[in-house]
Amino acid sequence: MNFKENRPWVDGKSDMEKWSIMAAPRAYLDHNAGAPLRETARAAMLAALDAAGNASSVHGEGRAKRAAIDTARGEIAALCGARPDHVVFTSGASEAAATLLSPAYRMGRGPLRMSRLHVLATDHPCILEGGRFAPEDVIRIGVDRSGLADLDALGAALAAHDNEAGLPLVACHLANNETGVIQPVGEITAMVKQAGGFSVVDAVQGAGRLPLDIAALGADFLVLSSHKIGGPQGAGAIVAASDLAMPAPLIRGGGQEKGHRAGTENVAAIAGFGAAAAAARDDLADIAALEALRDRFEAVLTEHFPDAVLIARDTPRLANTMLFAIPGMKAETAQIAFDLAGVALSAGSACSSGKVGDSHVLAAMALGDLGSGLRISIGRETGEAELALFEAACREIAGRRQGRNRAA
Repeated sequence: MNFKENRPWVDGKSDMEKWSIMAAPRAYLDHNAGAPLRETARAAMLAALDAAGNASSVHGEGRAKRAAIDTARGEIAALCGARPDHVVFTSGASEAAATLLSPAYRMGRGPLRMSRLHVLATDHPCILEGGRFAPEDVIRIGVDRSGLADLDALGAALAAHDNEAGLPLVACHLANNETGVIQPVGEITAMVKQAGGFSVVDAVQGAGRLPLDIAALGADFLVLSSHKIGGPQGAGAIVAASDLAMPAPLIRGGGQEKGHRAGTENVAAIAGFGAAAAAARDDLADIAALEALRDRFEAVLTEHFPDAVLIARDTPRLANTMLFAIPGMKAETAQIAFDLAGVALSAGSACSSGKVGDSHVLAAMALGDLGSGLRISIGRETGEAELALFEAACREIAGRRQGRNRAA
């Protein structure tokens, strides 16, 4: 383990003290950032790594690699109620989004132009950035205080759209990564279809936590990420409702992925992704139990922090997600305190440097005064041991907080 990172809570301590901090029992409560690798995914990856060959080669070794990709393609399609030949593998959800958010599409052999991109103000940054659209062509649609899309605003934007200049493209998330709020995607995609446009649904957080059926959602495209469902990092997918219209490739070169994404496929990551997708379908049977466990985490939190603000608690949300703020405590400070107590959770919107910034999601919900919240996101490995560690951490942190308040 490399302790040269900027970790102020271990700086100045001996190596033995640092190892003691990190080796103590810990509760991993950050599944929305990345779920632990499933054993079935690990096994599929190792098998792919041990096999020689390039999936584009026609010899036996190459065909075996191709078979591993095809198996994974079928599993991702089954997770989404789609056809296997409508799945395009990418390096992750961000690449999938960047590919789909493009003014340039093709329908059959002819060009198809998208002139405006409409996104939700609470979307993930890979959507908010607008992909290959010019910034002035990206329209942000607001949300209410519960985090749900302002459908009237979307309807007005679509009604004002000039289809002569090009079609509207609408991108939105199925479930928010911070709050867990589930969007009325069926209503959104129906509005888009009526306006003659196309829809991209970021299903990254919904996969394995909500039933996914691309036809039922009414989406033209879904975006998926491997490591959110217990697969490896570095794999994602575009899932299309049909191959009638597809975006211009982001990465050009060889003919891999039917020309939609060039480059030699990362077979090990794809195989792990497929195995995770197969297992994720079974996770849906445990959603009620997961929600009950999430509610117990909330009960523990409010017992020790009666003034805690539970965000979007009364809004339809993922069964595994809770976002909260503790008045008087900065999210970054609270995150470090929980980490020291052996609990890994998320604070706000973390950038590549690891610093915590104000949440654009809370700002869009008119809760910007909270700055950023603390997110607990649990999964299939979470149980009584993690709940006990969280309760102990809450007791310790609340006790110190009360002591400081008395001293003040």
